[in-house]
Amino acid sequence: MMDRAVSDDPRVQHQLDRLATLSPGDDTLGLERIAALLDRLGHPERDLPPVLHVAGTNGKGSTCAFLRAAVEAAGLKAHVYTSPHLVRFNERIRLAGRLIGDDLLAGLLKEVLDAAGDIQPSFFEATTAAAFLAFARNPADACILEVGLGGRLDATNVVPAPAACGIAQLGLDHQQFLGDRIEQVAAEKAGIAKAGVPLVTQLYPDRLANRIGAAAKAAGANWLPRGGAWDAAVYQNKLHYRDARGKLDLSLPRLPGTHQAMNAALAIAMLRHQQAVPVGEPALRAAMGWAEWPARLQRLGPGPLHALLPAGSELWLDGGHNPAAARAVADFFRAHVPAGRPFHIVFGLLANKDGPGVLKAFSNRAATVHAVPVADHAHHPPAELAAAARGVGLGAMAAAGVPEALGWIARHADPPSAPIVLVMGSLYLAGEVLRANGQAPA
Repeated sequence: MMDRAVSDDPRVQHQLDRLATLSPGDDTLGLERIAALLDRLGHPERDLPPVLHVAGTNGKGSTCAFLRAAVEAAGLKAHVYTSPHLVRFNERIRLAGRLIGDDLLAGLLKEVLDAAGDIQPSFFEATTAAAFLAFARNPADACILEVGLGGRLDATNVVPAPAACGIAQLGLDHQQFLGDRIEQVAAEKAGIAKAGVPLVTQLYPDRLANRIGAAAKAAGANWLPRGGAWDAAVYQNKLHYRDARGKLDLSLPRLPGTHQAMNAALAIAMLRHQQAVPVGEPALRAAMGWAEWPARLQRLGPGPLHALLPAGSELWLDGGHNPAAARAVADFFRAHVPAGRPFHIVFGLLANKDGPGVLKAFSNRAATVHAVPVADHAHHPPAELAAAARGVGLGAMAAAGVPEALGWIARHADPPSAPIVLVMGSLYLAGEVLRANGQAPA
């Protein structure tokens, strides 16, 4: 699958430019290329610390953030591989707690691409191989891997024996690769199941649970769905978790949104149903306040973009780009925005995403949509997104970009009632916003 990245470091950029020329043009998924590449590199995937492998349509990145927070709160070190990056490519590879440095990254990418030869790996396959090399050569206590796309044929799925696998929320996305039916998506995600390895999942409707259960049985995995081997619920302003080892009453996560509590619960269940990474109850409690995951209901702090808005305004950022993610975001703001306070959505989305489906989550709200382009990527034309927003009962207009939209909002603001503004849609757009506001992930 084609991807894009730039780096301020010329050595890294040179390797990224090489990588772009090697990516296959037919956008095919499969394990053949990554397997051949790892063979040439000496099979680093066999020398990783205990692996926690996470798939899902939405929530898998947040689950990885909770896993990392819990492991580090236990005094352990974690390697983390996630995608995509927001501002710097280095965000994809966290090495024993720190983002990978440019010197090491440039060398690893060169090593991978020099070995690739006629294999012609995809962008993601090559970067996965580079991450595995980094993780195999540096000590850590755990290795947290986020699936890039799907699961069964994702490049991360070459890891032979994870300590635990998890599946977060399911929904339709990447239909060109995973199919147009949610049952197909469930089966693809469940393809990470491995013999003898716990497969910890959320609670799904029967038609999805049946597909996951069948995949787990075929793989010989121990399937542990929420509502069975473990369960969790939010009430009395707490996250209540239980499994065969006992009950936990935890503070709600610092990450905003009720959906984050279930992502945290999935991480807890994964850790409590494996033996390779020792994480006790105190660390699980600490993780609720430690976990960070940029561009997921992130309230932005002072910076050049925030300064465009009137005093007292709130500026939020979320990379939700499919209907299921949009519903979670809409639920948060439905509770967060007081009646009568102006609410604006600055919205940009890639051309292959369901614009009307995302906007429908906010239908008939007292909100104004400002549709913007996503620079350097194929995107929905702002005029078309604005029309789609009006079609679901939202006020809407097109803007040349995020700064222009924020400027319009500021000019039309009522001083006694500062606006609440959400920038939402593509993660590429989220990266632009973080860079412009001086809040690149660290």
